[in-house]
Amino acid sequence: MILAAIAVLGLSGLPACVFSSRRAAGQRLTTLLMLLGSGLGLSGVVMSLNESATASLSAAWFLPWGRFAVSIDSLSALFLLPVFVVPALGSIYGLGYWKQSEHPTNGRRLGLFYGLLAGAMALVTISRDGVLFLIAWEVMAIAAYFAATAEDDNPEVRRAGWVYLIATHVGTLCLIAMFALWNRATGSFALSSAQSLSSELAGALFILAVIGFGFKAGLMPLHVWLPGAHANAPSHVSAVMSGVMLKMGVYGIVRMTALLPAPDMWWGGVLLAVGAVTGIAGIAFAIGQHDLKRLLAYSSIENIGIIAMGLGLALLGRTQNRPDWVLLGLGGALLHVWNHSLFKSLLFFNAGAIIHAVHTRDINRLGGLARHMPLVMGLFVVGAVAICALPPLNGFASEWLLYVGLFRTLGSDVQSGCPAAALATVALAMIGAMAVACFVKLLSAVFLGSPRHPLPRHLHPASTSMMVPMLILAGGCGVIGLFPMLATGLLEKAVGVWISLPVAEDSMMAAAPLNWITMLGLVLIILVGLITLIMRFLPMAKVVREVGTWDCGYSRPTARIQYTGSSLGQMLVRLFGFFLWPKTEGPQLQGVFSGTTQFKSLVPDTVLDRLVVPVFNLAGRYLPWLRIMQQGQTHLYVLYIVVIVIILMIWGACGN
Repeated sequence: MILAAIAVLGLSGLPACVFSSRRAAGQRLTTLLMLLGSGLGLSGVVMSLNESATASLSAAWFLPWGRFAVSIDSLSALFLLPVFVVPALGSIYGLGYWKQSEHPTNGRRLGLFYGLLAGAMALVTISRDGVLFLIAWEVMAIAAYFAATAEDDNPEVRRAGWVYLIATHVGTLCLIAMFALWNRATGSFALSSAQSLSSELAGALFILAVIGFGFKAGLMPLHVWLPGAHANAPSHVSAVMSGVMLKMGVYGIVRMTALLPAPDMWWGGVLLAVGAVTGIAGIAFAIGQHDLKRLLAYSSIENIGIIAMGLGLALLGRTQNRPDWVLLGLGGALLHVWNHSLFKSLLFFNAGAIIHAVHTRDINRLGGLARHMPLVMGLFVVGAVAICALPPLNGFASEWLLYVGLFRTLGSDVQSGCPAAALATVALAMIGAMAVACFVKLLSAVFLGSPRHPLPRHLHPASTSMMVPMLILAGGCGVIGLFPMLATGLLEKAVGVWISLPVAEDSMMAAAPLNWITMLGLVLIILVGLITLIMRFLPMAKVVREVGTWDCGYSRPTARIQYTGSSLGQMLVRLFGFFLWPKTEGPQLQGVFSGTTQFKSLVPDTVLDRLVVPVFNLAGRYLPWLRIMQQGQTHLYVLYIVVIVIILMIWGACGN
């Protein structure tokens, strides 16, 4: 049934190509097929979880390498659930956000590659052969490229697309090297356990996996493609890329580490350190952004860092034979995979509703949207509370598991403890505080106060097809936040696939009781409800006095003297300026009656804009032979491929 679902999803956009590019019938058919494919996929996942044996299929195929080998276990099922949920909701969302009649030049193309992206991600999670995995991985990468660059008439979109295409294929080259080394070490491309590998060989495979999959996941400094691609893609594509596709990189690391023998101590330390740096740097860059979707993109990098810290803790537990560390670390990381797919998709849908209404992503031009879009603001608050890991929503539950696991390492003896775990504990707390500051800034600048620039005379309201997916995602955040114990069964099974745990320790509820989270959440909801009722119906609450805000001494104040997104984040941007390297333009006040001035703060990506692009520019200037090779002539590129194939054949013959 899973394979049927993949086929339906992958081909869902194809029938619409025979319909008129200006009619909605094709888009509606695509959405129906997406829903059908997702329904089949979810049914297949449920059936596989209820079966005692692992469902698998292995058959010879037309390629000389590998086999068509697929299988679904609890770990695959856990990653398949967001794959079958978020793209389907995004397809419904697109009926209102990206109407076929309003986008006749790219609507059918977007639907075609959007479905192909969903199908390829599902195939990645069930592939049990290295060659099949790489094929599915490449289809996923290409489909994401064409879906994200739907508006390719925009130069900024084209630039972001090319950066993504280059970065993802650098990561793919690392994966090709990893699977080639795997084949050489095991004699097969089959992704089955290889516990007899030497420590040195396993370490090399681990490094290649972290780099290759880290490009897709967005680990720093391999994140260079992510902010631009997420910001410039259609919002429902951004939701799928951030909420689901990034997790394919996480899945790759989890799956490969499950196949390798017991890790050395440094494996866990590396992921803890990389996760801490990724989390802190990601949220610091987010605070400095004035592009709404770019801010959310950097926030996704932050959450990938949190997941990486959980994986690092699990690897330490596996090394030190501490099942509780494994259960809390990997269990918390996998629960955060779910949680992030819910609240980040909700926030990107929310951003799309705002952009659809006001036609701008610039936070510094927004403000006062609460009175025009109250329901959208309410859903934004749900997503913001969830992503800041505050109760009673889902982000709190997964991060609490990680806190408990990290604190257990601090209470252990010196030999089994790890300094990286202590630093990760501090980093996780720091990330949470900075996330609150980031989303308070975003809420204030976008929804509160007055519009800093004139809003369109007629705001486009979010249609029902846009609101329903957001409400479903918000409901998911609430359900997991209030009842996280509902997920523990599948989480324990998924962790059991990664490593066999002793029966006595094989219980997440025993390692970290979750019932109190339900009680805390219900108490908070009751308190908020009581305060709301008191504020609404108390007589003194009805006395409203209107006074002007502080006008900074100006005789004719305007809405533009409000704090902007840049000014709200200025202090933290300055604090982390040693790696953010912000560009700041301060107000120039001259004379008694100063003219118009403004404050600007731009935080470009340090790795891409400050390091990678300048290096490529210098290479293009001082290495002219590169331009000779890159002339845009097809026959030259075919010649390059032939030469490389001949070299590889000679190298392979010599190796044998």
